[in-house]
Amino acid sequence: MAIRKIVEIGSDKLRKVCKPVEKFDKRLQVLLDDMADTMYKANGVGLAGPQVGILRRVAVIDVGDGLFKMVNPVIVETAGEQRGPEGCLSVPGRSGYVVRPNEVTVQYQDENGEPVTLHTEEFFARAICHELDHLDGVLYIDKMDEEIFDEDDEYYDEDFEEEDE
Repeated sequence: MAIRKIVEIGSDKLRKVCKPVEKFDKRLQVLLDDMADTMYKANGVGLAGPQVGILRRVAVIDVGDGLFKMVNPVIVETAGEQRGPEGCLSVPGRSGYVVRPNEVTVQYQDENGEPVTLHTEEFFARAICHELDHLDGVLYIDKMDEEIFDEDDEYYDEDFEEEDE
């Protein structure tokens, strides 16, 4: 398929609420396939419509359990809590800690319009929450409680290592 350009922070498209998908046709299937190819090429685990400039309620996710193509997804139940690091293909070079539900049940339609209910936990639940936030114009940086910075090597000094006596 095709690799699409990933929309980055600063674009108004990332802050818009997406419209539901009404037509389940070849064009939708091509979009979902392109999104998956784009996500894999960028070494991501999820990608939502606005991240490729499409303001429709679509997302693709693969956290290692296979590819899930979600159309019109809605979280219907959550449980527990987890705090963990998140990054985003649309916010390159940054990451932060975000609190999310530990368990999520999501209802969506597959690429053919068939209804699906999926219960997920831990990292998969986090990825679903992250991607569905995109569909409502929300970025993880809006929810993070702490930004993660790379260690700065200039503050490391061998003189401060413990010496063997």
